[in-house]
Amino acid sequence: MAENWIRLLGPPAIESPGATPPQPRGRKAWAVLAYLALQADGTRSRMASLLFPDAADPLGALRWNLSELRRTLAGVRVTGDPLRLDIQPPWRCDALEVLDSAAHPGLDPRRFSGQLLEGLSFDDCPVFDSWLAEQRYRLDNCVQSLLYEAALAALASGDPGGAAELATLALQRDPFHADCNAVLVKALVALGEHRRAREHVTRCGKLYREELGLPLPSEVRRALSGAAPVADPGMPATMATVRSYLDAGGASLSAGAVDRALDQLRLAVVLAQRMNEPHLLAESLVTLAGALIHQAGGRGAEVADFLHRALQAEESDGASRTAAAAYRELGYLSVQRGVPDRAAGWLGRAMQAAEGFPDEQARVLAIEGMLASDTARYQDAVAALTQSGRLARAVRNRRQQAFSEALLGRVRLLCGELELAAGSLDRALEWIAEEHWTVFEPFADGVRGETYLAAGQLEEAAALIDRSWVMADQAGDHCYMALAAGAEAHLFLAHGDLAAAEHWIDRGLEPKPWYLWYSARLLDTAAEVAIASRSPRASEFVERLAELASRSGMREFVVRAQSHRAVLGDEAAAQAVPWLASEIGNPALTAFLAQRHAGLSLNV
Repeated sequence: MAENWIRLLGPPAIESPGATPPQPRGRKAWAVLAYLALQADGTRSRMASLLFPDAADPLGALRWNLSELRRTLAGVRVTGDPLRLDIQPPWRCDALEVLDSAAHPGLDPRRFSGQLLEGLSFDDCPVFDSWLAEQRYRLDNCVQSLLYEAALAALASGDPGGAAELATLALQRDPFHADCNAVLVKALVALGEHRRAREHVTRCGKLYREELGLPLPSEVRRALSGAAPVADPGMPATMATVRSYLDAGGASLSAGAVDRALDQLRLAVVLAQRMNEPHLLAESLVTLAGALIHQAGGRGAEVADFLHRALQAEESDGASRTAAAAYRELGYLSVQRGVPDRAAGWLGRAMQAAEGFPDEQARVLAIEGMLASDTARYQDAVAALTQSGRLARAVRNRRQQAFSEALLGRVRLLCGELELAAGSLDRALEWIAEEHWTVFEPFADGVRGETYLAAGQLEEAAALIDRSWVMADQAGDHCYMALAAGAEAHLFLAHGDLAAAEHWIDRGLEPKPWYLWYSARLLDTAAEVAIASRSPRASEFVERLAELASRSGMREFVVRAQSHRAVLGDEAAAQAVPWLASEIGNPALTAFLAQRHAGLSLNV
């Protein structure tokens, strides 16, 4: 069947094979189409006010543009109130496929280029313009991630030429993407083009040094020089030897000997590669990747490459503990990198593969809860984390229980449910102590301290927040350092000590958390402190927050960035705040905005 395309990325157009189809007339018709495609809750009155604020008859203007879409999109239904856009074959929409790539296997990201509604501007619709800017960042981030993941998949499947092409396209969008640079270097090495690989590393190092004042990222250097460990030639590659190294690696991790564990797990992979046992290789790769992620802070191309290679080896379409773990870790990486649409796809596959494995389902649900919380879908987060905790309790996995309960406490805190937050976090801290799980304690301590702070118990807050900082700093955990530094800044802001609050902001900004939610939360606090102290850095913090939150789908931080802009005098942002906030069901956010912006109505 011939396919008709709705192209929203790049200059918008309707495409049909072998024909020149009619195009919607006017930029507002394209705006209506983009909003219907990407926003699920567009009531007619809301859309009319959003896109035709100055029209004498906003609903009439909307009806005209809807009829324009029906004229040009024969077979695509636009009906109801709220309005629904129903796209069925032979129609396809590029923006929707980018966001839901899991439903479209084999999607080629090279087909997608350009910004959403490229070339169109909507200065006369400031609220829609804010929405459009957010969606442009989101889609650009998603295409970038698709190119990166496709390059990794090509490398894992033995196509280094394709991997090099895809990584190059990704770097044209963002030359500072360390993981894409690493994949390109790996691909060039696999092609035998060692000179080109060295030249790229040299250029990359120069670019980072001259443009950012930073050294060459370690993952790029490792991609050039990294080599697999050499196993004893006399060591037989058997099921028993691979299992022995996997068991030894697990024991070393339990004893806290991370470096030794990683060496043992890498040797397990080397030996598994010698055997014709794809499942064993997949299991070894996933075990090594999990250790790198959760014990050594690995988040880059090396870890993702292991996971893609594991999936290539496993080749399971049904239930598989190994495939479920690989998909889950890819989802976890996407959550932390701030690519929620990709994360949702990976986690959906993980849950399918985890059928019949309640321990794995508990892990997947916890990451789904983290994703829902980051994107301000708080009810979904509570449901996922609660179910994760139940499954973890059923399989007697106390650490998973503590993890899910601590994340649930974070959600309760964000929603202003302080008693519920305190209960969850106290239980999590009790279980963490039982398990001697000190590496996770800074998170629970920091969030429990913030819960005390929100309740006005400053002494109790200071004790836990200080402990969180010391433990995170000693462990060198950039994520928990950012969390604790932001909490310290809030604590001193509550005491009225703006100089100390600014000091802690600066300390928190020094490390670079790989989990971008922590960066966004710290930038939000930084903006609040800078505005309170009338610092000239306020605008810088606000703009950094706005871009990061928009790219990463962190909807509440998008609202808070607009609120900061409004306080700094941006009238368009002031108009956007109630519109954007009304899409988020968070009483704590509503109360914060109502107090900050006197007379603000969120019932739009």
